[in-house]
Amino acid sequence: MKPIQVGLLGAGTVGSGTFKVLLRNQEEIKRRAGRGIEITMVADLDAARAREVAGEGVKVVGDAREVIANPDIDIVIELIGGYGIAKQLVLEAIAAGKHVVTANKALLAVHGTEIFAAAHAKGVMVAFEAAVAGGIPIIKALREGLTANSIQWIAGIINGTTNFILSEMRDKGLDFATVLKEAQRLGYAEADPTFDIEGVDAAHKATIMSAIAFGIPVQFDKAHIEGITKLAAQDIKYAEQLGYRIKLLGITKRTAQGVELRVHPALVPSKRLLANVEGAMNAVVVHGDAVGTTLYYGKGAGSEPTASAVIADLVDITRLHTADAAHRVPHLAFHPDAMSDLRVLPMAEVVTSYYLRLRVADEAGVLAKVTGLLANAGISIDAVLQREADEVGGEGSTQTDLIILTHDAREGTVDDALAELQALPTVLQPIVRIRKEELK
Repeated sequence: MKPIQVGLLGAGTVGSGTFKVLLRNQEEIKRRAGRGIEITMVADLDAARAREVAGEGVKVVGDAREVIANPDIDIVIELIGGYGIAKQLVLEAIAAGKHVVTANKALLAVHGTEIFAAAHAKGVMVAFEAAVAGGIPIIKALREGLTANSIQWIAGIINGTTNFILSEMRDKGLDFATVLKEAQRLGYAEADPTFDIEGVDAAHKATIMSAIAFGIPVQFDKAHIEGITKLAAQDIKYAEQLGYRIKLLGITKRTAQGVELRVHPALVPSKRLLANVEGAMNAVVVHGDAVGTTLYYGKGAGSEPTASAVIADLVDITRLHTADAAHRVPHLAFHPDAMSDLRVLPMAEVVTSYYLRLRVADEAGVLAKVTGLLANAGISIDAVLQREADEVGGEGSTQTDLIILTHDAREGTVDDALAELQALPTVLQPIVRIRKEELK
């Protein structure tokens, strides 16, 4: 059978990895797909780089629309990234009757509803395994492997840059700014790391997983997003002493009131597998009603790990290329006419537990005042740790740190209580609040 022909938009890190893996494993891939898969055309503004990546026999062009217009191209791989031209090109490829493979989590998290609707109307597939957690097949697991389950919650370390930074801060006791510079030097962080360190990248991925898990539209604009830039080394140290590690988590959860969709630093019990994911690695925990808790771990980025996911999508499309569109796995696992209107909860309605650190005056009655105020707000305390004043501020210090772990409480209630606590004259610095996730 004639090989299926693929056009590649963007010949950067992932594009070059895709060429390498396809070439190295071409016979294995052909045996699995049932026919050959060949990238026959590449579009990249850097023609010299594209020719070096593609090698002989592949047509290189500077205009992506030439790839889309080529009637011999069956599948278009979009590896350009971003929301702008990538969206136009994906929609044009769909309109031209091409299947699309993309690693663009930002595009799908923001414009996925429009893109999937266009693909459904045209009868083509949009595959996006590489958009979440690199080489970890989490999309496949959620869309197909766990299809018998009612998914209850997902929690993931889905950004390698931030996980590397937090691991280094914990291991070496360094502050955030110092470790960020080291991460940039080593290539783990971009020159502009904003999307990573502010939690935006993780929120794109969490949004996609949430839509697949619960059969809701992608709703990135409703995600609660906090990054790691305000984390202090002392909180990482205190968390460790209390039996926890701090991780940037992407969390989505089904509740009676709606769906939680949030990204933020969280204390995770050190005995949990997720707490022991170190360096630039990714991991996703999924809890289903039938299967229980499952863990997916591996490299979340990089040339060949991400190429692994891209090629898996190519194989899937090749297998289903001639199948009736109605019999393919729906883009978001649920059939479009069966999507749910479950609302995404505002953060004020989320219920979880908390780590609070208060820098207070080291004098009698402060602890009683703080705990009394929390009790009046209906916030139950799990544990209290008060540091020695000289440990916090040196010999003769008149300040100390008060660390409080709470039981579950509504976020809005905690917000109000913290505002009252902050107004106390004995509370000397802004209160640190980090959510705590037991992941039971």
